[in-house]
Amino acid sequence: MTLKIDKVRKSFGDKIAVDNLNMLVKPGEVMGLIGQNGAGKTTTFRMILNFISADQGKITWQDGPITQEIKQKIGFLPEERGLYQKMTVEDQILYFAELHGMKRADARIKLQDWMKRLEVVGKPTDKVQTLSKGNAQKIQFIATLIHEPEFLILDEPFTGLDPVNTELLRNEIKRSRDNGAAVIFSNHNMSDVELLSDHLLMLKGGQTILNGTVEAIRASYGRTRIYLESDLPNEELSVITGVESIEKRGSGRSIKISEAEVGREIFQKVSKEGYVQAFVQSPPSLDEIFRMEVAENNQENLSARSEEIK
Repeated sequence: MTLKIDKVRKSFGDKIAVDNLNMLVKPGEVMGLIGQNGAGKTTTFRMILNFISADQGKITWQDGPITQEIKQKIGFLPEERGLYQKMTVEDQILYFAELHGMKRADARIKLQDWMKRLEVVGKPTDKVQTLSKGNAQKIQFIATLIHEPEFLILDEPFTGLDPVNTELLRNEIKRSRDNGAAVIFSNHNMSDVELLSDHLLMLKGGQTILNGTVEAIRASYGRTRIYLESDLPNEELSVITGVESIEKRGSGRSIKISEAEVGREIFQKVSKEGYVQAFVQSPPSLDEIFRMEVAENNQENLSARSEEIK
């Protein structure tokens, strides 16, 4: 039950939305798809679902085309939410469940369990329009998973949710993964992406610039971050060659260095000067990597505009 995207390209007029995209999502895996707005994420989802056709390349599920029968086994949460406001919660869920081939009686039982697990405030007989934004988001999520899909496509699933409710949904996505579902999702919060993803793919201007496990991607940037708790003044740290920035973080400091070897010099200096309460050297976080790649992209665009002006 593997999703395979092979050398896919999609253009809208002169604009290339996705170019030479390759992706593999296996059962029991979560793929995080990240990138700025307009990078090609939603276009990718729409091509997988055959809402739009790729110009080149192939998209397959279990080595075959994604037919209407296959779509019955997919759970899709679009970025543009689509609940019927004047329907009751129960009628809404039963409607979507029947579209995926479920019996109403089975869906009604599952709805009760889902509302309890996601801590939905309200009753199945409540109209959707009476729900808070967060509870409406949970109902949309239930509609996506009620039929226990083999493949989940989630476009910004945590939008508008507080941390507690985000964790509730995240746990259910993990549950689906552990039950063998293949999952692909997009999100702008890199902490959520890092917590949930087994693999990661980043798009920039339709091009793939990162593709691999989260651990491997972070490691490829080197152990260039240090968390330090020590009495050594910032002035003495900042003069060490390779120290790029020092910021306060909790009871310690976060130090950005140009290369991993600089960490040894920092440790030798602080340990020579006195007691070191904490020293942790690690790769940059996914959030830092995302910001670095976006900043590089913005600089490239600025340089290109400068060339055009000349």
